[in-house]
Amino acid sequence: GATNPWLWRLQNTSEARALRGLGEQPAGLRLFDETAQIFQRGLAALRDRDGDVFHAPAAVQYPRPGHLVGHLKQGRLVGRKYVELSAFQHFNGALDVLRRYDGGNWLAPTIIDQATMAVLGTYPVGHEPQHVVPSYDLKTLYVVADQAPGDGLTPIDPRTGTVGKLIPITDPYNLYFTPDGHYAIVVAEKYKRLDFYDPHTWKLHDSLPIPACDGIDHIDFTADGRTLLASCEFANRLAVVDVASHNLLRTINLTQVAGGMPQDVKLSPDGSVFYVADMNANGIHVIDGAATKVLGFIPTGKGAHGLYIDRTSTRMFITNRGEGTISVLDLATRTVITKWAIPGGGSPDMGNLSADGLVFWVSGRYTACVYAISTVDGHLIRKIPVGAGPHGLTVWPQPGRYSLGHTGILR
Repeated sequence: GATNPWLWRLQNTSEARALRGLGEQPAGLRLFDETAQIFQRGLAALRDRDGDVFHAPAAVQYPRPGHLVGHLKQGRLVGRKYVELSAFQHFNGALDVLRRYDGGNWLAPTIIDQATMAVLGTYPVGHEPQHVVPSYDLKTLYVVADQAPGDGLTPIDPRTGTVGKLIPITDPYNLYFTPDGHYAIVVAEKYKRLDFYDPHTWKLHDSLPIPACDGIDHIDFTADGRTLLASCEFANRLAVVDVASHNLLRTINLTQVAGGMPQDVKLSPDGSVFYVADMNANGIHVIDGAATKVLGFIPTGKGAHGLYIDRTSTRMFITNRGEGTISVLDLATRTVITKWAIPGGGSPDMGNLSADGLVFWVSGRYTACVYAISTVDGHLIRKIPVGAGPHGLTVWPQPGRYSLGHTGILR
């Protein structure tokens, strides 16, 4: 390995560790930087067992250098992931795993039967898909892909598996819907902007630039649906937006740690508080239900990332991506009551619960797999190989009246 000219090791800086999920992942694809010895013809990075090295065999046809998007900003390495996947579940119980881009070839969602774990087929999608998002009316699943050329939404009928034509949309890193269903909100992370679209015609209505919200990515809404709270991953703050007027109301600075990286946002079942995962602070911020101030902070584990409420609305599962664990929060007392460790380590990222609430499906971001975890006692039911970089996994169907977006926020 040492003589391989296509072998690099990431420097062991605190910034690199933070953007590699705070370290300790056993394997997986990592973020790279245009300033860090990018190949002349671009980079096709393949996972290596020790989790620190990158191999790019000479046989790979490299893309243009510009296809690897990353830059050094305010002392931290930020950028888009190069190869990822997302997943969702059909009404018929199949789990689809979405792959991204590898050495000049488009990779398609891989369909896996939820019961047998057998691979059933694939789907074509856009360039660099991030999440699979249920539509407001629960009739369509949108694969959101945010890299041009080919950025946009790919609609899939979950009842039949029929794939529609790509809907061109600029930089849809994530997708949400206003609680009244009137607008689709495209999270244009690269441009620090929320774009409001007609969800039927997909014509742009208006845009809200939020320059102070670098890395805008996750959203949830107040109980009355009048206000949204968005995380600003690279700015260590939150943005609060009036849903009716599409105006920025305020920002909320997070001060638990310098260089915090807020991630997923989730309203509590009773609407009294928001929880915001923070990958650098290693826990979750508690924000009042009106989204005006920080109430407190709860440590959960390294690389706190995704937030999921159980079917009884008494517990919340927090994925600690940097240490391979799931913390279980008692929502009544706001205390962590247990922590489940993935055997052999892991990097749990995004997912959702099965319809009956007994299985927590979650992507293993740096371990090239999807985990099926029991919500009863936390034991690992199955570890399913899926390819490099699993990301926005969505389980479908879900109980609820309508979807607010992301990987299945239903009301």
